Amino acid sequence: MRVVVLGAGVIGVTTAWALSRAGHEVLVLERQQAPAQETSFANGGQLSVSHAEPWANPQAPWQILKWLGKEEAPLLWRMRADVAQWSWGCRFLVECLPHRTRRNTQSLLSLGLFSRRALAEIRDELDLNYHQMQRGILHFYTDHAAFEHAKRSAEFLSATGVERLIKSAEECLRIEPALADSRDPIVGGTFTVDDESGDARVFTEALARACAQRGVDFRFGATVSTLERHQERIIAAKMTDGECLVADAFVVALGCHSAPLLNSLGLKFPIYPLKGYSASIAIQADTMAPYVSLTDEAHKLVFSRLGDVLRVAGTAEFAGYDLRVNETRCAALMQRTREIFPSLDAVSQIEFWTGLRPATPGNVPFIGVTEIPNLWLNSGHGTLGWTLACGSAKLLAQMMSGMRPGIDQTPFRARYGD
Repeated sequence: MRVVVLGAGVIGVTTAWALSRAGHEVLVLERQQAPAQETSFANGGQLSVSHAEPWANPQAPWQILKWLGKEEAPLLWRMRADVAQWSWGCRFLVECLPHRTRRNTQSLLSLGLFSRRALAEIRDELDLNYHQMQRGILHFYTDHAAFEHAKRSAEFLSATGVERLIKSAEECLRIEPALADSRDPIVGGTFTVDDESGDARVFTEALARACAQRGVDFRFGATVSTLERHQERIIAAKMTDGECLVADAFVVALGCHSAPLLNSLGLKFPIYPLKGYSASIAIQADTMAPYVSLTDEAHKLVFSRLGDVLRVAGTAEFAGYDLRVNETRCAALMQRTREIFPSLDAVSQIEFWTGLRPATPGNVPFIGVTEIPNLWLNSGHGTLGWTLACGSAKLLAQMMSGMRPGIDQTPFRARYGD
């Protein structure tokens, strides 16, 4: 069938690839002039199946209260006169209940492992190069209490099929020697051998080229104003220039911009922008910077070497659709980076960036058909879009093609409240 995919970020392009591989005719519409220009542009670079515990967990409400009003806080709730924000926040608190956190973690682990296999299939078929490194991911801790909590989480993850190994401080330094100079001593960590890293933008660009070679049609600089509905089906995507593009099915993969479009059709989905920051730091071959991808749990930061750049990314700011770069938050990000890696004190070539992650209250994305039979959704991946992209796309393509899904799709149903 003919399918129109809305969005050419990592979710939209992987969706286009999976649908094309399943035999469908695919048209991708993207308002930017190239793929991966928004949330996928400069993210943390981690493919972190092991980082499945969602932001909504029993510790989160107390952390938010502790950090309330602090501009440099890793997680900042910027209060707004915004019904969507407060409605999302109430649902977030519900998802922080222990049994909900366990359920959401298991769902994300299942999709993450499925996605890891799907990415490997694409990489093997296309021989893509996107600065990937398969050296695992090390979560390090500089606080003893946080490390003890991490040990318990690691035991839970290991019981669900993800081997997250507990490492002493000395073992952490052997895994990544660049941590040895940290001004905040490492007390321990957890290590997942099978996790990896890579540049999401470079991957998306390369996959878009492969899609085009397969006959996928991309239209850049094309903004959808509305989806035209007739009776119980979507019949066309209406563009801002008035053109109407007809198809058999439509997939919304617009990140946090999915919610307003769906809302115009009377479909309510709690997908809210979660603003994150990154710094791309130019490094030389002899710079004492990490090769193994790292996660600093206390400060909600990740570190990934992507070619000749060290990408530092993280934090979360609930500030609506505001994309302005906050200098205080950028300074806090670099202060922590230089505290962990003092050799970077002299580096001055730094590019800051901010993007809006499409977050659901429990961090579990919506993948599947909506209440409108030919309208499908692939959005709401939060901080795990790059990690879950290939699996989400494959799962959606299987459902749209009438194939048996590779995993249980129930947790990802695109009908909120079912």
